[in-house]
This record gives sequence, structure tokens and C-alpha cells, in this order.
Amino acid sequence: MQKSKDLPLQEDIRWLGRLLGETVRDQQGETVFNLIETIRRTSVQFHREDDLQAKQALEDILLSLDPTSAVQVIRAFSYFSHLANIAEDHHHIRRTRHHAIAGSKPRRGTIANALSRAAKAGHSAADLKAFFDAAQISPVLTAHPTEVRRRSMMRREIAIADLLVRREQSDLTPDERREAEDRIARTVLALWQTNLLRQTRLDVMDEVTNGLSYFDHTFFRELPRLYTALEDSLAAMGADVETAPLASFLTIGSWIGGDRDGNPFVDAGILRETLRRQSACALNFYLEEIHKLGNELPLSSLIVDVSAELAAFAGQSPDTSPHRQVEPYRRALSWIYARLAATQKHLNDTAALLPALADVEPYAGPGELQADLRIIHQSLAENGSRALTRGRLRSLRRAVDCFGFHLARLDLRQGSDVHAATLNELFEVAEPGTDYDALDEDDRRKVLVAELRARRPLILPRHPYSEQTAKELAILQGARHGLDTYGADAIRTAIVSNTRDASDILGLAVLLKEAGLIDEDGRSSVNLVPLFETIDDLRRAIDIMDALLSIPEYRRLIDSRDGLQEIMLGYSDSNKDGGYVTSGWELYKAEVGLVALCQRHGVKLRLFHGRGGSVGRGGGPSFDAILAQPVGAVDGQIRLTEQGEIISSKYTNPEVCRRNLEIHTAATLEASLLHPVKDRVPEKFTAAMDRLSSLAFDAYRALVFETPGFDA
Repeated sequence: MQKSKDLPLQEDIRWLGRLLGETVRDQQGETVFNLIETIRRTSVQFHREDDLQAKQALEDILLSLDPTSAVQVIRAFSYFSHLANIAEDHHHIRRTRHHAIAGSKPRRGTIANALSRAAKAGHSAADLKAFFDAAQISPVLTAHPTEVRRRSMMRREIAIADLLVRREQSDLTPDERREAEDRIARTVLALWQTNLLRQTRLDVMDEVTNGLSYFDHTFFRELPRLYTALEDSLAAMGADVETAPLASFLTIGSWIGGDRDGNPFVDAGILRETLRRQSACALNFYLEEIHKLGNELPLSSLIVDVSAELAAFAGQSPDTSPHRQVEPYRRALSWIYARLAATQKHLNDTAALLPALADVEPYAGPGELQADLRIIHQSLAENGSRALTRGRLRSLRRAVDCFGFHLARLDLRQGSDVHAATLNELFEVAEPGTDYDALDEDDRRKVLVAELRARRPLILPRHPYSEQTAKELAILQGARHGLDTYGADAIRTAIVSNTRDASDILGLAVLLKEAGLIDEDGRSSVNLVPLFETIDDLRRAIDIMDALLSIPEYRRLIDSRDGLQEIMLGYSDSNKDGGYVTSGWELYKAEVGLVALCQRHGVKLRLFHGRGGSVGRGGGPSFDAILAQPVGAVDGQIRLTEQGEIISSKYTNPEVCRRNLEIHTAATLEASLLHPVKDRVPEKFTAAMDRLSSLAFDAYRALVFETPGFDA
């Protein structure tokens, strides 16, 4: 049965492989084509039949290749892998549509399945809506130094994926099908003639540009579609989402342009430009959607009534065309467009692609834009046009709620050692002889707590600080400017890498206070997040957090953030430090302990999982990873890194993007409400895991750190 399901996939891969082969033959000649075919067939023979003669023949061929031939072989098989991946994504979408058309039961990992299971477990529609309203789920995009794929490659792969869908349409004429196949062949040719990898290293703003491309390709449209589907499902179960739409619990975060741990190129200028580019991207999308809405809503006041509020709104319009005087919605939308264009110019010094009809006041924030869109929604709903509120207008309102004027919540991250060096210089300048570097942990805490209480500034405005210290202060001041300009959601988190003691987080608090990100009453504008990365740090995480949460000045900061403590756990570095088994076990124990600790202190916990792309760096299926969390470790709150090297595979194709966002949502719901509540794990099991972890740790350390030449 499985083989018959996969036949279309196999046919697609074979067909795309033939197109690639024909391209190679045409472009590189018969000799290169025959070489590649010989390698392919010999490899298949070896792997399918375990044929040792084929293995030897394959080795002989590969060892005999000259550099030019080797490059052609590598390119051919690399492009074939890309085409096969596109076919697999297409097949997954095909199977999903097949299940939907057949009316099959919702599959594991879908929101429909999670809602059904929750309902069977006794959760009402109101319960489920309340859960989502309080939840916070955030995939966080990160850059990766080894990510060398080009956007031109991505665009061609997207084109092939779209054309595969077109090719399968059942109502195509022979000419239309042939045209689709010809276009795929032309795209494969263009792919072959395009550099697969970058020839130069990306700078930070290149990485920002790459990150923004996913919003244009997928996030702007797929995130609102997910909310629409979820709200419709909850409404069908009896929840009120008409007068009280779901809160935007699922948002996109980013480290790109704010992560300076080990990246000296991220400075205050990069941070400001990143925030500007993000905002411009969001506002450009809103401008495009408002323009399209104007074309969709040429409703005449001679035919339909409008609300008094909408009529007054339209009366402010700069559109004086006599042809649109009886088209109040289009006139109102031209007013919104003009204000958005003014906002784009005011915030980002960027002109709208289509000029506005007049210069007007910019929006003070996304709340004002939402209020204007709500006027249009209510007028349509109250005057016989409710169906018109459910398309582009509904999606745009959700997009504004998710992306605001900031687009993505940008995290700040820096290493604890850099913060310590900065503090050491600040204290030495302000109070010579403090010798912060030489203080033990207890004395550091005392100095830092006293500084948090102090009303006078620690920074001397005109003092010539070192380049590194000046850079750190500038980027935090830039963050303050970013929040003032783009709103409180522009930057929500400051992370301390390699957190080893409570003083590392208290030190961050002092620096935030000096930058105006913590006010005189102890209210913080951002979450202070420790990142525990090594095995030793994971083992000490509970004691460190216990000490922090017991300090009144720190607890006041947490209370100002709605009583929530976010903690980041490092999968990749703990794996590099202690090996796969020990890393997994110490992460598990840390989570169990942190859940209990936060419950004891009466604070909410949100865990931020710093997972890499590969299994060895904590990667793997997101659904299973979220469900594998200990009881209480999710509770509606989770953040996860999406590493640069895998972002394209998860978020380039719109259907695949929506599926991945759905997986995060469904898994968080199930892990929070449907997690099997068990008694405490028997001590004999934890003792056995402790012993296994100890043996694995010793073996790993002996191999990696004690074997001469292992890391050469």
C-alpha cells in the first residue's frame, strides 16, 4: 500500500532526473553525462544489492576523477538532491490534499487532530480559546555561518514547486500541460547555469535580507491563514471568535541583526538598520494589501448603506476623483494608504511604491491602523457584507496584529564574559578600585544589587571608554531607540550566553538600567534570559535561578514582565561538551528542576530551546521534540530556534511553511493539555539513566578531548 502511495513521488523524481540529465547532456556533453550515469547506476547497484564489486568500481571511478570532472559530478548530484527534495515536498502536499478530499480523520500533528483529542479529553471550546489567548509560541530565525544557499536558487526552486502543482491540474489541455513541462525544463536549465553556492561571504545585512525574504514568500500569508483555520475550527466547536478574536499567540522571532555573541560585525548601526529594514518590509506589505483591498471594495453608497463612522472616515479621504465619491470604502482605504505611506516615510525614510494622494499624519502605532481597519470591518458586517470581511481584510487585520510595525521580535544576545568586561571598566571609571573582575560571586552580587538600587548613573557621559565598552553601550542604547521608534514588541528579549552564575544576569540588568531599558521603579522593557549551554551550567541552572529569584531587586524585574521568567537551554553546545546521551539527560533534569523551582517561587516559566539543525545539535522533528518535554515544561509557552541551515527547507514552500507552523501549534496544545500526568519517575529509572549518562560522558570526553589528533 505504501509503495502505491509513493508511486507519484517516484515518477516525479524520475521525470525531474531525466530533465536534469538532458540538461547536463546538452550543456556539458555526452562524456560528462555518461560519467554521471555510470556513477549513478553503480551506486544504485552497490546500495541495493550490497555488491562489493560495484563498490570497488565506484571507488575506482571516483578516485580517478580530475578536478573539472569532479566538480561536474558534484554539481549534478547536488542539483538532483534539490529536485528530489522539491518532489518530496510536493508529494507531501499531494497526500495532505488527498486526505482532505477523502474526508480522512485528522492526522497526527495537525491542529484538527489536537482539537479533537482535547475535546474528547473534556476541554470545552471556551477552554481551548482561553488556552490560546494565554499561550506564546515563537519560532526564532537565526543566521548560520555555513548557510551559503542563494536567494536566486530559492526563487527557482519555488518556481519548480509551483509548476509541479500546475502540471497536475486535471483540467489542463495537452498544450497547457506541455507548456508547464517546458517551463519546468527551462527552470532546470537556469538552475544548472546558476551558481549553487555563494562565492563570497555574507555580511550581516545580507543575512537580514535573506531572513526578510521568508516573510515575503510565506509568513505574511501563511500565518494569517493558520489563525483563520484555527478560529473557524473553534467557532464550529462553539467558541466566540467573532466579537473576541484569538490573541496572536504565534509570532515569529529573529536573532539576525541582534545576536552579537561571537559576531563582532553586529553593532548599534547594524541593529538600527535591521529594525528599519524589518519595519519597512512590514509596512510595504500593508501598503500592497490596502491597495488590493481598494480594488476589491468598490461598493457604492447608492446600493449599500455604510456606518456613520465609515462615512465620516471616508470624508477625510484625499481622493477627490468624482468617479469615487459614492465609493466610501475605496475612499476610506485611500486615507489609510496615505497614512501608511506617511508612516513608512516617517519611521524608515522609505517611499511607498505607489505614491499617496496627499501628505497626511503618520500612524502613531499599529493600534491606530487596527482601529481604522476595524471601522471598515464593522461597517461591512453591519450592512449586509459580512462575507467581505472574511477574505483579505481579515488576513490583513491578523497580519497587523502579528507583525505590527516591527515585523519580527528581535532578540539581543551577548556572552557573559563581554558583559563582565564592560562592567569592570564602568565600575573602575566610576569608582576606582572596585576591581570587579577580581570579586568572588557573593561580592559581585552585592555590588550589582547596590547598583540596581542606585539612582545616580554609572556611566559618565563624556568619558572616553574603550572601543568594546562603547560598542556595548551603544547597542543597548540603540535598543532603547528601537523600542521608542517601533514599539514594545520590536525587542522583547536580552539573552546572556554562557550563564554561569547569578551575577551574569544581574550584570545584564545593570547594563539595561544604564541604557534606559530598566526604569527607576525596576520595570524592565525586555525579558532577561539566561542561556545555560555546557553540562556543568545545566547542572547548576536550578541553583543559579533559585538565587536570582530570591533577590528582591531581580524579582521586581520579573514581576514587571507579567511574572514570567524565560530561560534558554543550549542543545548544540551541551552536546559538544558532553555528548548526545549526557546532553539529553541533563537537559531533561534541568527542565524538571526548573519547572518545580518556578512553581515554588510563583513565577511563570517559558523555556527557549536552542536547537540546531542536525540531530547532533539537538535537531529533529519538532512535533516529537515538543511532546517529549517533561510535564509542565511547556504549559502554553515555548520558543525554539530555527537554524539558518534548515530555514529554507521548512519555510520556503507556503504549504510546508503552514504545516510547520501548524506542528508547533498542535504540539504545544497537546504537550500542555494532553500530556499524560504520571507519578514521579521511579528512582531506579533515574539512577539507571544517571549511570548510563556517566558512562557515555566519560566515553565521549575520552574520544573527543583525550584522543591525540581527534580534532586536527
